[in-house]
Amino acid sequence: MVLSLWRKIRRTGRVAEPAPPPPDAAAGPAVAELAGSVQIRHVDAGSCNGCEVEIGSAFGPVYDAERYGARLVAAPRHADALLVTGPVTRNMAVALRRTYEATPEPKVVVAVGDCARDCGVFAGSYGVAGAVRDVVPVDVEISGCPPRPEAIVAALRSLTGR
Repeated sequence: MVLSLWRKIRRTGRVAEPAPPPPDAAAGPAVAELAGSVQIRHVDAGSCNGCEVEIGSAFGPVYDAERYGARLVAAPRHADALLVTGPVTRNMAVALRRTYEATPEPKVVVAVGDCARDCGVFAGSYGVAGAVRDVVPVDVEISGCPPRPEAIVAALRSLTGR
């Protein structure tokens, strides 16, 4: 039994998908500079936590974003990129700006979800300061409410070039 399984593996060889092309400069110069391993700091700027559940799935065992070189870190000083969710509330605008300033160059900001892109269902709310791009410059946007884990992993792969 073991011998027949070994023979089958030997005949089949390695089966893997081809590597994606490296990131291009059209995505932004900071994104092209980050190719390789990327340390990511997640910032919840006022979301409903739907995007956080999907980020958790993207880094979980099924989608495993870490295998592409993306890793979550606890401090912005250790990060290469910021993963921002939710519309920026008035209480979080200063905190997001300070987190952005604490992140070393070259830095990339990824707006995750419709709320981060254009305030989503929270647009016009009294407690919302605006979309992420209204507070800090955004390099990559991921649409969806909430975005699927596949979309999050695809965006992170564009950062790592894997």
